[in-house]
Amino acid sequence: MRKIQTLWMALVGLLLLISSAVFAEAEGDGQAPKYSYFSLEPEITTNYVTEGSRLGFINVKVELMVDDPKLVRELEYHAPLIRDAIIETLSQQTVTKIKSLSGREAIRKACLERVNELLLAETNRRILADLLFTKYLYQ
Repeated sequence: MRKIQTLWMALVGLLLLISSAVFAEAEGDGQAPKYSYFSLEPEITTNYVTEGSRLGFINVKVELMVDDPKLVRELEYHAPLIRDAIIETLSQQTVTKIKSLSGREAIRKACLERVNELLLAETNRRILADLLFTKYLYQ
């Protein structure tokens, strides 16, 4: 019975040692999160190109992803420029492009490229790693 208790205590001690080493490694690597996000507030609502006299509206919530948390300050500063570029891109889209999944992805990529072009001209570097639509509603 004594051997079983000693073996059990040794096993528990070993498990505690391993788990504390794993947690220390996870906490102690000192790396900041690789990506940071900036949410464009408020959501963007604009019209898009339709056929006839009927108006079409699109509402999107945009999240901007950067690979360095320090770049979020740049996004905050240039938020009006970014917002304008996205509104301009959305307002030039056709109803078929707005309503299709492949069109939605093409619009997202066009917005990403346009915003990165403008930020490159302003800051001399491509800031955005990605641009995401976390809300995409059209009417």
